[in-house]
Amino acid sequence: MTATGPTTTDGASAPAGATEDYLVTSRQPLRADDAIVAIILRDDGKYVLQQRSRLPTIWYPGHWGAFGGGMDAGESPLETLRRELREELEYELRGATFFFRLDFDFSMIGQGKRFRSYYLIEVSQAEFDSFRLHEGDAVEAFTPDEVFGRLRVTPYDAFALWLHYARARFGGPTDPGQA
Repeated sequence: MTATGPTTTDGASAPAGATEDYLVTSRQPLRADDAIVAIILRDDGKYVLQQRSRLPTIWYPGHWGAFGGGMDAGESPLETLRRELREELEYELRGATFFFRLDFDFSMIGQGKRFRSYYLIEVSQAEFDSFRLHEGDAVEAFTPDEVFGRLRVTPYDAFALWLHYARARFGGPTDPGQA
């Protein structure tokens, strides 16, 4: 940080009050991992999202996205989800329903094939109020209009959230809590 604002990756000084967009400027190495994440749906129909830290070493810094993370060796998907939600929110998972999986082929950039699996988790307002954030910059609940209309959401999570929201258009269940 300089007197005029944060220092950019190339050492230049940004205007006062500006925050560097590491999505564009970072040259730090990234790694693709298999990930298990939660579509957290509050009982009022709002989606609970995490604002990712503004770090040059992570995918989509500063964006809003789903809670979760990479699988450790030997973990099942639900074990990963339990661990991640405990670490990130101090939340003890009661149950989760598999919703959707994205498969990525990163072979062209030397990262191989990876996946991102989404599980639906329903929480009450009281459970949401008990969340204690330990990773990221913020946790908030948003209406679908807010998620799809004004937030900067990680592209893969935006797609999964939209599929959940629009699932009836594809012949899926119409109950908001059903995967």
